[in-house]
Amino acid sequence: MALAGIMLLVNCSLKAQIIAKSDFNTLTSADVKVGAERMEQYIDLLKNKNVAVVVNQTSLVKKTLLVDTLLSLGIHITKIFAPEHGFYGTADAGATIKNGKDKNASSSIKIVSLYGKQNKPTADDLKGIDVVVYDIQDVGVRFFTYISTLHLVMEACAENNKKFIVLDRPDPNGFYVDGPVLDTSCRSFVGLDPVPIVYGMTPAEYARMLNGEKWLKDGKQCDLTCVSVQGYTHKDLYELPVKPSPNLPNMSAIYLYPSLALFEGTVISVGRGTDMPFQVIGCPELQNAPYTFTPESKSGATDPPYKGLVCHGYDLHDFGSVLMKNFQKLYFFWLKGTLKDYPDKTKFFNNYFKCLAGTNTLQKQIEQGATDEEIRKSWEPQLSNFRTIRKRYLLYTDF
Repeated sequence: MALAGIMLLVNCSLKAQIIAKSDFNTLTSADVKVGAERMEQYIDLLKNKNVAVVVNQTSLVKKTLLVDTLLSLGIHITKIFAPEHGFYGTADAGATIKNGKDKNASSSIKIVSLYGKQNKPTADDLKGIDVVVYDIQDVGVRFFTYISTLHLVMEACAENNKKFIVLDRPDPNGFYVDGPVLDTSCRSFVGLDPVPIVYGMTPAEYARMLNGEKWLKDGKQCDLTCVSVQGYTHKDLYELPVKPSPNLPNMSAIYLYPSLALFEGTVISVGRGTDMPFQVIGCPELQNAPYTFTPESKSGATDPPYKGLVCHGYDLHDFGSVLMKNFQKLYFFWLKGTLKDYPDKTKFFNNYFKCLAGTNTLQKQIEQGATDEEIRKSWEPQLSNFRTIRKRYLLYTDF
């Protein structure tokens, strides 16, 4: 069986951690001061202004939501823009989010969804707004759509002459760069900009790049202010204090996400509807695989693939929780192995795969049995060029 070696690889690699020690430090929220907590850097820019915020459940000042913190300080928040999964961070991936009101705020602030019917604020949405504040915890992966929201909100601010402030947060995958650079012919909401799958930048660094490289529509630039994180570098492993989305519940899932999310362009389940999303893979047809799971309706995955069906596959939790800290790269042997074991190879991939990969060639390479070395070689010189661009906009010591 093609995937019989996966568990052996995992077990051997777990032993390898003894000699493959990471040079990175592990940080928690207690070790850093995120941009939102550095109020002396931005509060004066908000006083006596009409403020809109781009936030969700991750937008915390210590343990209090940024919206509540700013309201308690007398800041006039007139509108909330919410990304994928909504303001409360509980909606399914891909679910249309409707407009609403913040039920927790005494002033019932209007919430405008930027995921569903519209992905970008309109001129009417920004009418009367003086400044827009962005504060969302990202995971540093191109197809995690919060950076697409960042791009489009910046674009709207540039087009409507609104000030834009990014309150920065660490990138939990910010300790490496890997993957094919997006081919702009494959642009979609899961990939707007010519960056690799793992781009190694925080939201503020990414915003600086969007402005500096003039990647916003028509080459426009917005009035941008970035409030950096204290105590963080790209040599650090940052443990998130709150899950960034419903199906990334822990650091194992976050480390595995760049590789495993590619399976969402295939017939293979990534464990949505289980207690281990993005830590297990499988489907009903992989009958000889050693691990089983049965997806069911859960918060954030109300109608998961293969709901109620037994899936045969692999438990990769230990690989994600330990090894990704020591071996910083994307892994394709899981894709290659499950493709080889799947009965009808012509139905393995779907049209979404090229959107996630950001290129038309990765699927062909995997189908044709290209080695990882051959695949990585095909990413050049675009990947090296991106690394050069990236360095221009870093705010923190690089890895």
